Amino acid sequence: MASRVLVAVDGSEQSTAALEHAIVEHPEAELIAVHVIDILAGMYGEHYIDYQEIRTGQEQRAEGLLNNAEEVAAEHDRELTTETIIGKPATGIVDAAEEHDVDLIVIGSRGRSGVSRVLLGSVAETVVRRSPVPVTVVR
Repeated sequence: MASRVLVAVDGSEQSTAALEHAIVEHPEAELIAVHVIDILAGMYGEHYIDYQEIRTGQEQRAEGLLNNAEEVAAEHDRELTTETIIGKPATGIVDAAEEHDVDLIVIGSRGRSGVSRVLLGSVAETVVRRSPVPVTVVR
């Protein structure tokens, strides 16, 4: 049984299902919820974009997502630690797992398949390939 579980939170239904899975399946584990802000993802294009404005908006969104994660945990009489990371999602999740010395990562899957999966990649797939610990992918 895992004693420390990291859950990736992105606001999707799948990430909420991943959090609930971690809560139910690992009732004694310390839970750590992380949200990774990929600032550069919103900065491509021909127009000037204010980096600080984007970062502030994404940090506010992350705070809301992690507050929601805390509320989900509280509904199950659980507490969790939260962290916001700036960087590429898969790398941030794997690095956080190593930093927090977790036993397991739980992540939601967006369920992409076929061409969109090949072209866009998959954070969950990359985490599975790079993780130093087991990964549970929840659909």
